[in-house]
Amino acid sequence: MTRIAIIAALAKDNAIGLDNRLLYWLPDDLKRFKALTTGHTIIMGRRTFESLPKGALPNRRNIVLSHNSASSFPGAECYHSLTEALSHCTEEDIVYIIGGASVYKEAINMADTLCLTLVDDTPDKADAYFPPVDPSVWEESWRENHIPDEKHAHAFSFVDYTRKK
Repeated sequence: MTRIAIIAALAKDNAIGLDNRLLYWLPDDLKRFKALTTGHTIIMGRRTFESLPKGALPNRRNIVLSHNSASSFPGAECYHSLTEALSHCTEEDIVYIIGGASVYKEAINMADTLCLTLVDDTPDKADAYFPPVDPSVWEESWRENHIPDEKHAHAFSFVDYTRKK
């Protein structure tokens, strides 16, 4: 069975975005994202793909979910649903779900792992939110805390969760 991991950066209130943009610029989070997803399959919604500054992410298999069969996503495959996309993935790979909010909401019931960056901040405005992480379903398996510095305005923690058996 395909292993599914969700990767996201979220504020204290689970906010993840505003106007199709990330809420926080965290260079260490971007490095972790690249390190984890390179060489694997990433699945995202259409708006997340459109938010990528240079289009499809290099050295990864990019899959975009879109209901519009006429849509074109250079450098990416397109499927109509998460289930359809996953049916085209191999059992050996880890598939990373990279957003947005509706894809996270659907995928959280299928995922094996959550790779979250928890930012110690609550934004003034947000319009996209990560679903609640239910402690009866998920257990923390790893954590690395970071304090603010010249490149990071807020404290944050990398936290991995695994689905309870």
